[in-house]
This record gives sequence, C-alpha cells and structure tokens, in this order.
Amino acid sequence: MLKAIRGLSTIAIGIGCLLPAMLASSQTRGTETFFVMSNNADKNQVTEFVQSSDGTVVAKETFDTQGRGTGGVNDPLESQGSLMLSADHTLLFAANAGSGDITVFQVIGGRLLFLNRQPSGGSDPVAIALSQNRVYVLNQGGAGSVVGFQIGLHGQLVPIANSTAFLSANAVGGSSISISPDGQTLAVVERLTNNIDTFHINQNGTLGSLVVNPSAGVGAFSGQFAPDGKLIISETGSNISAISSYTVLSNGKLSAVTQSLTTNGDANCWNAITPNGAFVYASNAGSSNISGFSIGRSGALTPLTSSSVVGSNPENATNLDIAVSGDGKFLYSLNAEVGTVGVFAIQSNGTLTEVDEIPGFTAAVGFNGIAAL
Repeated sequence: MLKAIRGLSTIAIGIGCLLPAMLASSQTRGTETFFVMSNNADKNQVTEFVQSSDGTVVAKETFDTQGRGTGGVNDPLESQGSLMLSADHTLLFAANAGSGDITVFQVIGGRLLFLNRQPSGGSDPVAIALSQNRVYVLNQGGAGSVVGFQIGLHGQLVPIANSTAFLSANAVGGSSISISPDGQTLAVVERLTNNIDTFHINQNGTLGSLVVNPSAGVGAFSGQFAPDGKLIISETGSNISAISSYTVLSNGKLSAVTQSLTTNGDANCWNAITPNGAFVYASNAGSSNISGFSIGRSGALTPLTSSSVVGSNPENATNLDIAVSGDGKFLYSLNAEVGTVGVFAIQSNGTLTEVDEIPGFTAAVGFNGIAAL
C-alpha cells in the first residue's frame, strides 16, 4: 500500500475581530480540516491540520485548551468522543480530564478561537455528546455520571438544573456517550461492566431513569448512533473483536439487529459512521487495521470485503480514535503509539485507499481524541 510521509509547516495566524462571514465559514473551499487533542497533563492542546483535496497535509497549528489532560502512554482516557464538533461545525468541545472541565472553541475558517472553559460537573470527563443546543458530558471518575449543559451566548456552557444522572455503579469505566438523531435517547457504554445504559432525554434537557442493557457481545467499548437511529457498538471481544447494531425500543431497552459480527481484527474499541449513514468503520488497535461494514435499512451490518478489513496502519500503530470528514470523503486514524495520523480516502463502495500518513507527534505520550470538519 502506497504511503507518503510528508513534512508539516507551521503557520501562525492572528485572529482579529469576528466578522459574520467568518463565523459562517467552517473551512476553506477545496480543503479538509481535522483536529487532534494532546491530552497533555501540563497543558492540554488541540492541533489543527489542513489538507489538500488529495489528502496530503499542507499546514498545522496548535491551540491551548487552557485546561489539563491526564498524560500517559497510550489510550489513557480509554474512551471515544473526548474531542467533539457541533453539527454545524462552528464549535469544538474538548474534554480536559486532568482539570475536570470542558473547553469550547469557535471554529473560524477551520481554525480555533478559545471561548470559555466550564467545570464538567463531575470528575475525569472523557467523552462529549451534542444534540442541537445541548451538550452532555460523560464523567468517568468517582460515581460515574452524565451532566447536561445548554449552549449559551458566545458558546458558554450553562449547566442544566437537575440534569446529572449516574451510571449503574461506581467505577464502571464509562467509555462513550452518544445521542440519537431525534434527540430523545442518550446511550452510554460501561466498559468494565459490559453494559449499555440508555436514558430518555426530557424536553427540559434532564434525563429519565437509567435503563441498563447487557451488551450482546463481549467487551463493549464504544457506541455511536447512525443517522437512521440504530446504535452501533464496538466490542473488543475475548478472542477476536466484533461489532453489533441495535434498535432502541420505546422503553429504552435495546434489541440486537446484528450481533457480534467479527471485525477479523483485535481490540476494536472505536467506530466512526459516514454522514450519509451508509458505512461504519471499526478501529482494531491490537492488529493495527480498520474494518468496514455497510449499514442496511434495518440496521443490519455487512462486511465490505471478504475479511471485512479495509485499511492497514503501520505495524504496532495501536490505532485509537477514528473520524470521518463531514463530507464523507476521508477517514482519519489516530496512531498514537507511533505518533502519526493515517489518512484514507473513502471510495464510493465504502472501501478505503490510503493517501497519506502524517508524522509530527511524539509517540506514546497519551494523545486522545480526533474530530474532522
């Protein structure tokens, strides 16, 4: 597979007064932009990458969250969704697990302007989910909780009164949070109990009673709602990893559609879904590759190839989070153990073609979180 390692040039850009036209623009025409979070324990930062239409990187810039991460070696947060974009790509939210707060950036022409920082309402925030003008934060530490916020003027996060909801027990390893497209169901994966929690989202933003669903497969780690409302769960498995899909019933119970379909890889902990809901990709950290599946009308999953593997990363990459660009053209793989990001072009049939491998990170220093415009 063709790989081109390309150097990066740093561009310092001053940001002046915010004009309405700038606020409406989320990226430069003809380019793609994505962001990676350092999770540094002294000074958490988000690095912005701008790439040309063929996927090769042309610039990068770094922005301080003004909070702290946890540091570590590889995958210290053990979560998906620590860096999250709003649906309209005008705001970026970063979880500062070390300082227990959330940073909000304005996205201006693909670059970031710090707006504010808000306590997460718990300890060790590791994942963020958004629905319209609301943000929900998953706190992994302590009792384990979900806390809701309203997005106010200038991106200020305003806590929603009585919105704190607790997981099934203390220290359950909450590892992902996602909200259904209709904004009525919030789902949390408990990594250590192998449970999937669902909450009904009330009109005022508070959460209904906890509904605990045992995962259909072993090692549930992350869950994402597809545009059709099906919940797709990555499973690390016992011998080999798998992926499952579920329908959410009116009482919050989950009904499996596809149950533990093998990814033919190891340590599938993260998944990413294309904006049109046609495909889902699974990041197999243990085997350093990516599997791909089509999503049928009923939510049934079908491998894109005979082996289901559609992309390979460098040996021992231990690829973590993955993200799909907003236009559905590219997939990005955070290879934190080797300090690179893999860039893959998504073909019309869902298969992947590698177009770049981006260096520029220090290997094995705790990078977590990736998001793409």
